[in-house]
Amino acid sequence: MNDTAASDIALPPDQSLRLRSRVANALWIVVPLCLFALAAAWLVVADPLRAFSNGAPPVEKLTFERRILNDTGIHLLVRAGGSEPMMIAQVQVDDAYWTFAQDPPGELGRLSTAWIHLPFPWVLGEAHVVKVVSRTGTTFDHEIPVAVPTPQAHPNQLVPQAFLGAFVGVFPVAIGLMFFPVLRGVSRQGMSFLLALTIGLLAFLFLDSVEDALELADEAAAAFQGPIMVVLAAAATFSLLWFIGRRRGAPTGLALATYIALGIGLHNLGEGLAIGAAFAAGAAGLGSFLVLGFTLHNITEGIGIAAPLLRARPPLTAFMGLALLAGAPAIVGMWLGSLAYNPHWSALALAVGAGAILQVIVEVGAYLLRTDGRQTSLITPSVIGGVVVGLALMYATAVLVKV
Repeated sequence: MNDTAASDIALPPDQSLRLRSRVANALWIVVPLCLFALAAAWLVVADPLRAFSNGAPPVEKLTFERRILNDTGIHLLVRAGGSEPMMIAQVQVDDAYWTFAQDPPGELGRLSTAWIHLPFPWVLGEAHVVKVVSRTGTTFDHEIPVAVPTPQAHPNQLVPQAFLGAFVGVFPVAIGLMFFPVLRGVSRQGMSFLLALTIGLLAFLFLDSVEDALELADEAAAAFQGPIMVVLAAAATFSLLWFIGRRRGAPTGLALATYIALGIGLHNLGEGLAIGAAFAAGAAGLGSFLVLGFTLHNITEGIGIAAPLLRARPPLTAFMGLALLAGAPAIVGMWLGSLAYNPHWSALALAVGAGAILQVIVEVGAYLLRTDGRQTSLITPSVIGGVVVGLALMYATAVLVKV
């Protein structure tokens, strides 16, 4: 009777083998993790590294991420990045020690932030140098080239910033898209020229995004590994968009135009962050000439978005959506940059934009090959001329906006 019951509940040989395999795999996951946890606990408790100590102070790093100047003094947001918690002991302004308040007080752990408030009577238009001295005597300098009041973040500023973002983002892209009816009558060579023009425009935006991202990465805390973060973010964005775009075959027509608008929009998000940060730092200096330069610079982007649509008849709503997708991120970037700017987030946004633009460059190149049908279509005069003209247009208009 017992043998019969045991045979009723016994697992078939194949299921029993699979169960044993799963248990063994689970053990090979748990056991190494437990060993690592025990080793880490022993390293912390026993502290065997103290035998190698020669009395040298720990490595300390401090990054200045934000600056506010108002009628109460100078306010700096700093981020620690050393190997051990650090303590800010003293602060100098123009080689004179000043009282300061730290918020939150106490030691700064790795990657933690704090505000340093200095009741210093800064002088409008003058240059000042702030030196933060740690408990170990290490100094960190922050230069204020020209002291001007920092605009205060206020909801009333969001509307004019949105208007300016639309003027330099949405409006010029829409103007570029309005050339669509004229462009529809081009020949095959003209079509190749316009697609190559798009590649040239995007190639310039890609290089511009990478350059700006690397510059911002240098301003971020060293622990964020800025250059590596930029490369990884761009590569991950390229791979993700390539996978999404190729799920149903190579994109054409409106789908390809949407990817172009998305890549340009992510680039404009990064540019909007930079402009918003300039507002927050009180160093905007955006005169009418500079705003018109931004607008002219982005009109060419609208022409690039329209190029894949020349063999289609998209509705008016599609053009409106493309203009918003490419230009509206500039508005969001201005808001974020003026309210909560950090160099590593701006670098990450530009890196994502660079990856998206690179993916679009590849897709437009593939589309150009498919529409022409020849392997040598990438070295024809119309294609080479389109790329050169696209690069030249973006370079010439960028001269107006680089300050």
